[in-house]
Amino acid sequence: MNVQLRRSALHRASRLLLAACAGVALVACSTSPTGRSQLAFFPQGELNRMGLAAYEQMKEQTPATDSDAKRAYVQCITDALIAELDSRDQRRHDWEVTVFEDDAVNAFALPGGKMGVYTGLLDVADNQHQVATVMGHEIGHVLADHGNERMSTAFATSAGLQVVQIIGDDGSPQRAQILGLLGLGAQVGIMLPFSRTHEREADVIGLDLMARAGFDPQESVRLWQNMADASGGQPPEFLSTHPAHGTRIRNLQDHMPDAMEKYEAARQAGKRPQCSL
Repeated sequence: MNVQLRRSALHRASRLLLAACAGVALVACSTSPTGRSQLAFFPQGELNRMGLAAYEQMKEQTPATDSDAKRAYVQCITDALIAELDSRDQRRHDWEVTVFEDDAVNAFALPGGKMGVYTGLLDVADNQHQVATVMGHEIGHVLADHGNERMSTAFATSAGLQVVQIIGDDGSPQRAQILGLLGLGAQVGIMLPFSRTHEREADVIGLDLMARAGFDPQESVRLWQNMADASGGQPPEFLSTHPAHGTRIRNLQDHMPDAMEKYEAARQAGKRPQCSL
């Protein structure tokens, strides 16, 4: 990083630290979409910029697919899901998805709405509903500001200056930890397990979202069964930072009655996505 860029990065990091300190002083809290109180020290704009930087880095490191069919398939599913967000969530995130040509069974979403789907996932997910399960789950992490909460928790339990160092220095060996906190996890080789609370919350938000968009919620259970079958005794990369599939399936089944009601209402309203490869 040249001197000018480094100074700019450190300036942004300093502002971020001051904002975070102000948040600590005010006991900054927010409320998740499920009504849970959470820490949220960091300004959304700063998180969005960090998410964009991480996204651009991922696009430099991993080639995007050259398959028009795969891009159109994933974009079709994305559009159907995003259309169900309220206007506030549509405005505060610049939603974008890239299909990466990689055998990893993986996907991610970053603050700011930047998403990635790996072609390996498309080999395991049998249909549009199952792909929507994973994408809805990842969108759920963004809507619930889990990246902010994870970074805020880390900030509250460690030295604030370390956060500045990590953010301000692209060459810092700790930078991958920040990317993991934002939501990249296995993609940067840092296994930071999502809490059970975050996973349950993302599952519920994603299940609700896919149902309202007209995707069959019951396929979510089949998707996780496929994930388990495809693991060959080892969890796919996507599951390496997530709870066991059995725990996830039980959580989904607990919320299935409500999701099915919303799914039937969506179908009656004419919402029947036709996304296919």
